[in-house]
Amino acid sequence: MTAEQVKSLFRQRGVTFTRWAEENGYSRNEVYRVLNGFTKARYGKSHEIAVKLGLKPDSKAA
Repeated sequence: MTAEQVKSLFRQRGVTFTRWAEENGYSRNEVYRVLNGFTKARYGKSHEIAVKLGLKPDSKAA
């Protein structure tokens, strides 16, 4: 999915990114940085966030 698709899905479901971040153990700022492309999300926590949001495939699932 693209970041815009993720944002649209969250709006449709009425879920805020702040709530999602808290429920998944991340800071709101980290999630916004991944969603808005400020972080490349190649590894570490940002990559984990991107995978959970559906922005990147899970490389461990293969």
